[in-house]
Amino acid sequence: MSIKLITFDLDDTLWDTGPVIVSAEAILRDWLSEHAPRLGAVPVEHLFEIRKRLVEAEPQLKHRISALRRRVLFHALQDAGYAETEAGALADEGFEAFLHARHQIEIFPEVQPALELLRQHYTLGVVTNGNADVRRLGLADFFRFALCAEDLGVGKPDPRPFQEAMRLGEATPSNSVHIGDHPGDDIAGAQRAGMRAIWYNPQGKAWAADGRPDAEVGSLVEVADVVRGWG
Repeated sequence: MSIKLITFDLDDTLWDTGPVIVSAEAILRDWLSEHAPRLGAVPVEHLFEIRKRLVEAEPQLKHRISALRRRVLFHALQDAGYAETEAGALADEGFEAFLHARHQIEIFPEVQPALELLRQHYTLGVVTNGNADVRRLGLADFFRFALCAEDLGVGKPDPRPFQEAMRLGEATPSNSVHIGDHPGDDIAGAQRAGMRAIWYNPQGKAWAADGRPDAEVGSLVEVADVVRGWG
């Protein structure tokens, strides 16, 4: 059966995430130094401990990474002596500074040409565990929908995000394919939902997980030929 729906992971599939997060973390620290000096040089271990405590109390927060980051900031600010109202406002403003920096992304050069070609023949969607917003990045017009774990309350590799994608894309497992870089979240997760899965592997790494992807590409421009071959 011909492919109808193609879904994409975002982080490390459409862009390199690591440098962006490192930069956004540094910008957040600078912002906090200026606007919340009482927080000071809080050891990162303290923030990790807050995060661990919050996730243990509310396990669903591990899929709501934006809410979790805000909550960690809020509790850290309270621990530093800021009153509840002020801590809440600072946490919200600090998170927005981080989120703005988190979207200063350099999209891989082949992304837009590949998406432009694919959307002429297939329905495209996003399935991500991250908090990048394709609307902020000028990519929203390529996709019918964008699903993130934050909104769903569940993330990859659980099959439910992929099942929701197929519902929104009016597709079935037999005519759907997902593309991503993560062997567990993307490949195993999509296959668990019955979809085909393409491993995006630009560095030519050896496959080190159980099972196998249905296909492997080193560049997104190869996706069209792979999918066409399944048709």
